Amino acid sequence: MLAGEAAAASAEVEHALVTPSDLSAAAFFDVDNTVMQGASIFHLARGLHRRKFFTTREIASAAWKQAYFRVVGVEDPEHVAEARQAALSFIAGHTTAELEELGEAIFDEAMAHRIWPGTRALAQLHLDEGQRVWLVTAAPIEIAGIIARRLGLTGAMGTVAEHVDGVYTGRLVGDLLHGVAKAEAIKALAAREGLDLARCSAYSDSVNDLPMLSLVGDPCAINPDSRLRAHARAHGWRVRDYRTGRRAARAGLVAAAVAGAATGAVAAGASLRGRQPPSEG
Repeated sequence: MLAGEAAAASAEVEHALVTPSDLSAAAFFDVDNTVMQGASIFHLARGLHRRKFFTTREIASAAWKQAYFRVVGVEDPEHVAEARQAALSFIAGHTTAELEELGEAIFDEAMAHRIWPGTRALAQLHLDEGQRVWLVTAAPIEIAGIIARRLGLTGAMGTVAEHVDGVYTGRLVGDLLHGVAKAEAIKALAAREGLDLARCSAYSDSVNDLPMLSLVGDPCAINPDSRLRAHARAHGWRVRDYRTGRRAARAGLVAAAVAGAATGAVAAGASLRGRQPPSEG
């Protein structure tokens, strides 16, 4: 009898801890500089470079675009398109299974420690309320899916690389999931999942994501660029900044970006010559 009462009490406690599902509300998070510091596609590309997927010149070009973004704080649409397309072309001829396996390893070595704890906590709040949480990013869906799984999120929407019989062609399927395309993807998901967008939340660092942020009833600017910060303040949106030394970083000269890119290129060259590249701080 005592064993039965204990089992019943345990079941009652477990039932009380289960959060009721809130099926009509969800949260959507951009990835680059919102969920993690820097650009996920750059971290992926650098990890693939270390595994001899492409050349030092190509990684130096990617490093310059990443450094420019980090210092200036504004995405150049041409840089975005060129960087994403170039990174996807690097995987041409490789298999989806190969990229999946390497992506897991690259997340551990280059991305896990760059996740913003504050943003991770915000995502967990939505999960704790029984809501679903999706990543919405221009990064390849493969790496977006890995990040979502590692963070315990519902899923991810990202740019799709074409593959035939499990082998990448180096071309995109459709367009980059960027800007207006993100909002359209969320609309389609909301219709399919029965979401009330007025009860949904969205998080991003970039003014390029205004279509996504304006689509929901609870937009929030995370580590925002100057234009998004101004827009958020003007419209009474929440603003969260988890960066340290933000003003000092933005006051630095673009020359710092060049130095960072050059350092990355030198490290990449050392790797190609068989030397161990410097560890990251």
